[in-house]
This record gives sequence, structure tokens and C-alpha cells, in this order.
Amino acid sequence: MTAGKSNLQRVLDSGHFSVTAEIGPPMSADADFVRKRAKELSGIIDAANVTDNQTAIVRMSSIAASCIIQQEGMEPVVQMTCRDRNRIAIQSDLLGGYALGLKNLLCLSGDHQSFGNHPGSKNVYDIDSIQLLQAMNRMKNDKVFMSGKPTKMPAEFFLGATANPFADPEELQLIRLHKKIAAGAQFIQTQAIYDVERFAGWMEKVRSSGLHKKAYILAGILVNKSLKSLEMTKKVAGMVVPDANLDRMKKAANQEEEGINIALDLIKDLKKIEGVSGIHIMAVGWESIVPTVVERAGFLPRPGPINIR
Repeated sequence: MTAGKSNLQRVLDSGHFSVTAEIGPPMSADADFVRKRAKELSGIIDAANVTDNQTAIVRMSSIAASCIIQQEGMEPVVQMTCRDRNRIAIQSDLLGGYALGLKNLLCLSGDHQSFGNHPGSKNVYDIDSIQLLQAMNRMKNDKVFMSGKPTKMPAEFFLGATANPFADPEELQLIRLHKKIAAGAQFIQTQAIYDVERFAGWMEKVRSSGLHKKAYILAGILVNKSLKSLEMTKKVAGMVVPDANLDRMKKAANQEEEGINIALDLIKDLKKIEGVSGIHIMAVGWESIVPTVVERAGFLPRPGPINIR
């Protein structure tokens, strides 16, 4: 059984501003691909999200990839979606993951299968992300499964969930955030933020409810490589990209450098907002830039030794 807090939880509990990023498993059984990504980020961030069949495309198991990543000295955050498994399979997989030493869990409902390369597959959605949080929180505290049957050795993950400050209606998103934290979420990673003013208004409502004291809020940062990348981001449902960001990219002599600068400016502003405990960096298709962003943002060295083996 895994004992003690995860590195990510220790960083947050100690009051340090946390830094997480993502490692997307390959669409293959290539373990070396995963090892390479882990080595690139080791010592650079506090933990790496390991996506679970992202965008409903078949990839290496999040749990398997997380174990490989941990072998390289990088702490993973296992992602678990409710799309592909019923409650029996989810609880079974997570018991196994915890037994293998994994300590962080991000609970997600998951992208609809129509987004992926198996559109004829069946969604399961036996439970949703809030019910998954409830189940794992109850297992941790009451040592029981969803059935009510006891387990002598529960999985005691550091539990996380997601939030979108920009999705409409805002009131519904805040209600869901309340429910996720009440269900057991200890940290929240947000959708990518470009409109700092609007996010600051959302955080004001989060603070007025005291939610920032019940769960750590990690603000999402998406690093764009080009104007095309930023324009595609703007088209994604639930994303708000101000025209000023597009103008900066259009005028830039070097769009890659400008993409980094935009991310650094956002990080600088987000750090000032009360209740923001860290950032979650997403660099889809440009993962190699994460160490540069972390270093130039002044986040190195990271606090304390990473000791997860």
C-alpha cells in the first residue's frame, strides 16, 4: 500500500506555488516515448497529468504510462474518465494503480466518443466525474466501495477535478465546482485562461464562497506555437481568446517566441490573483517548450527533493 502524501500535495500544502503539465501517452505500446517525455520534465514540474484516451482516441493506458513515468522519477497525475468503464472496472483499475504506487487522481467525465477515431464505440457513463469523486473520497475515508461493501486497504488518492471558468452559463459551472469540491476534490485544474480580467471575476465568486480554502485552484495555461494554433483554440467551445492576443501573434516577427511571451505574461498576472495556488501548463504538440516556460517564469528550482519511489 502507498503511504504518505504525494509530492504535489506536499508542495501545495506547504504553500508553494505549484507547477503541473501534461504527458499524453502514445497511440502505441512505445514505452520509450513515455520515458523520454518523463525525463524531459523531471525536476521541472511538480507532477504531470497523464491523459486517459484523450479526445476519445485509443492510447496507452493512463495507469500503465503513469507507472513508467514514475519509474523515471517524475510524479504522475492519473486521469480517469467515466466514458469507457463502469463502476466495477473504474474501482478495480484505481485499486491497481494505487497498489502500484500512484498517488494523484484527476476525475473526468471524458470527451464524447464521436470526437475520436472509434465513433461507433459505446459510451459507458455508468457514473459521472462527481460520482467518481464521491466514490473515491468515500473509499478513502470510510473504506467502502460504491456498493457499501468494505475494503481493508483502500486507494487513498490526492483527488482532483477540472473547472471551466468561461463556459456558459457561469452559474451552472460554479454549481458544478461546488459539487466537485463537496464530493472530495482537493485540487482543481482549470480550462486554459487568456482573459485574465474575466477569470479574476470568476475567482472573486470562488473566494466569496470560500472554495479556494477547500481546494487548491490551479490555473490553466495553454502555450500556442503559432497564429493558426491560437485561432484554432479560439474556436473550441468554452474557450475565450481576446482579440488582443490574436493581434500580438499577427504582428510578431517570431510567432513561437510570441506564444511563449503571451504565456509568461498570463502567468505573471495569474500569480497575483488571490486564491490561485498554481498553474497547469498545456502545450499540445509542443511539449518540449514546457521547461523553457517554467524556467523563464522563474519557477526553478522546484521546492524540495522529489522522492516518490
